Amino acid sequence: MLAELSFRDLVPAIWLPTPELRQERERSRWRLHLVKHRSILKNRVHASLIAFGHQVPMADLFGAGGRRLLAELDFPEPWLGHVRASVELIDDLDRRIGEIERWLQHSGADHRYIPLLMSAPGIGWVTGFTIAAEIGDISRFSSPVKLTGYTGLCPRVNQSGDVDRRGPLSKHGPRYLRWGLMEAAIHASTHPLYKERYQRTKRRLGRQRGAKVAQIELARKLTEAIWYMLTRNQPFKPFAPEGALIRLTA
Repeated sequence: MLAELSFRDLVPAIWLPTPELRQERERSRWRLHLVKHRSILKNRVHASLIAFGHQVPMADLFGAGGRRLLAELDFPEPWLGHVRASVELIDDLDRRIGEIERWLQHSGADHRYIPLLMSAPGIGWVTGFTIAAEIGDISRFSSPVKLTGYTGLCPRVNQSGDVDRRGPLSKHGPRYLRWGLMEAAIHASTHPLYKERYQRTKRRLGRQRGAKVAQIELARKLTEAIWYMLTRNQPFKPFAPEGALIRLTA
């Protein structure tokens, strides 16, 4: 039966990433995993300082000035030991993350997707590498709607007769791709091209959920732009604003 269905082209094809692409994904995902643990450790150090009433006058507690402040702290045990151990682990994670980033930068120098992705607002080379590795081959997505659905940034839809209910995000597909797109959307929200739209959505939905919904909407817009960029092999090109007069010249 399977042979007959395959002969009639009725069996859908499954795309499998190459071993090289799987290695790229694993390295970028491992970097995100280490960054997450580094953030947890930094938050614990900040919490210890707050618990004992220590002010942090500098913006970066783990820079040169912050390290001098941490070295002069007088904490009781076991908090002092935990802070010192956390700083040592943060230094080790910094070293490992730096090694991965150097490898990603060297490996992504010849990747044809990354320069195109970096031309879009909010996408740097690390985020671009992550997005490129998670998408894989753009030709497997026949439309921007297919790519947006793959990201899991679309709401769940329950339809029955005349009833159409929209639920929370489906969150199908790789979560690291969603992370990359949401990270790009946060940075792109201050870009002149998207700033007004982002602020309008944020005000319309209120302070409680407006910012999050506006970021998700912007991430979907970036996903659509990414599909066109990678499919046409062209850098990011902004659309004309609504109501703008487009003047054609000979």
